[in-house]
Parts: sequence; structure tokens; C-alpha cells
Amino acid sequence: MSEQLVPPAGGKGRIEVADFSLSYDTVEASVEAVMDVSINVNPGEFVSIIGPSGCGKSTLLNAVAGFLKPTSGRVTVDGEAVEGPNADRGMVFQQYSLFPWKTVRENVEFGLKMKGIDRHKRESAARTLLGLAGLLGFENHYPERLSGGMKQRVGIVRALATGPKVLLLDEPFGALDAQTRVIMQQILTNMWQRLRISVLFVTHDIDEAIFLSDRVYCMTARPGTIKAEIAIPLERPRQPSMMMSSEFLALRRGLMSLIREESLKAIGGEVNDIALQGLSVDLHGHSLAEVI
Repeated sequence: MSEQLVPPAGGKGRIEVADFSLSYDTVEASVEAVMDVSINVNPGEFVSIIGPSGCGKSTLLNAVAGFLKPTSGRVTVDGEAVEGPNADRGMVFQQYSLFPWKTVRENVEFGLKMKGIDRHKRESAARTLLGLAGLLGFENHYPERLSGGMKQRVGIVRALATGPKVLLLDEPFGALDAQTRVIMQQILTNMWQRLRISVLFVTHDIDEAIFLSDRVYCMTARPGTIKAEIAIPLERPRQPSMMMSSEFLALRRGLMSLIREESLKAIGGEVNDIALQGLSVDLHGHSLAEVI
């Protein structure tokens, strides 16, 4: 493996978010998006954040990336304050952010080229990572010829190519179909197992969070704060078959209970157990239009 692909040595990649709050102004009022959040990611650890829509998961991730500044609190990587975007923090978004005029390998090489790495070294680094992601046979293809899952693999590989300390992923598989999503989860966990880079992963998918993570943070409805921190004691390497194990299902039940409670709060009280029971109301042979 080339020099650029070796994970940061010496236990680097520690993320610490302490007493983090972020608010923003709207026409009507000030909105508290995230309030008093404290989380950490240890070097080489895979940590996920889950929570209801609008709870501030992506806000928190964007602050670690350096795109947003906290109203109060601090965000550090290896003890250094995050002041803005930096190549030490690789970011992967849900949408495919590839350059359509560049080939797969050229997309992966882009960050290395910007760092001044010579052509031979960056080509070698790109081909090594593409091989790890099962994409070497597509190195000369353009993005338009790739499936959604392949495009997102290229995006992950491109983020890894510059050797960041941490990898930040914001719902990277959210646009994929269910089967492709499961395959992508296994590819990602296999790549992480090889590279052991620190990962902070945002998702709505409970099964995905459990399957990938060492720990999971569950956030409350807005203003988002940390409701629970759940350790995932499943053995590695992870295999899809373990999703049917009693240990996995117990973790799933616990997280589903936490998320359901917060999701009902996020909806604003319009939906409760009585309202949900109403979805099975007996219309006594009449059409819905007649009843209304």
C-alpha cells in the first residue's frame, strides 16, 4: 500500500465535541438547532449518530467538518480546534459529488493532485484504493456510466485518498435501494477494517448504525441533544447474517424505542398512539369520501 493510504499513525483521529450548541436566526425567531451536545470518537473508532429528522445530526457533522461554527462549545480533532474545512477531515455527502468530466481514477486522484503529489504516486494510490473498493476495473469509466452504489464508492475512495485523520459521512447510502444499501454497508465496514480510520457516520437507519458501529449516539428531537450512548458489542468482521442474531435484534429493539419516542416529539404531537390506531378504523362498508 502506498504512503498516502496508510492510516494516520500514533493514535491520531480523536474527535471531541464538548458542550456544543448552535442556533440560527429566521424571519420569525431564533431557532436552537443543537443544544449542549458532547460526543467523542476515539482513534480508529466507528461511531454513528441517529435521531429523528431535524434533530441536528447533519448540523453536528458539518461543524466537525468545519462548515459551521458553534454558537457555544468547542469542536477539536486531536486537540486542535476546528476553524474551517481541512484535508485532515474527509467528507462524503448523500448526493454524488463527482466531477462528470473526469474518469473514476481522475476523480480519486484530484485531492492528491491538489496536494502536489506527482502523477505516478497519485495514480498508484488511486488504483490501490479502487482495488480495495472493488472498482479497479472501472478506473477509466466516467461517472455517468456508473450505478448509484458505484458512484458513492468512488466518493468514499476519493475522500480517503488524501489520507485524512477522520472520515465524516452524512447519510451516504440514503439514496440507494435496500439491497444495494446492504452491500454498500458491508463494503464500507470491510474497507474500514483494513484502514482503521476514525469515522463519524450520520444515518436514519437503525440497522445500518448497529451493523457498522462500535458506538451509537441517539439524539433527541430539536433542539437536538444526546439522549443515549449505546455500545455495540458485536464481533468483527461484521456479516449480514448477524442481523438476525438475538444480540442484534435486542439492540435494534432498544434503539427503535428511543427513536420512536423522539420522532413523535419531532412531529409536534399531531401523531400519537390514538391517532395511529385510527389508521385501522372500520368504515362499515362506506368509502372514505362518503365518511368524510
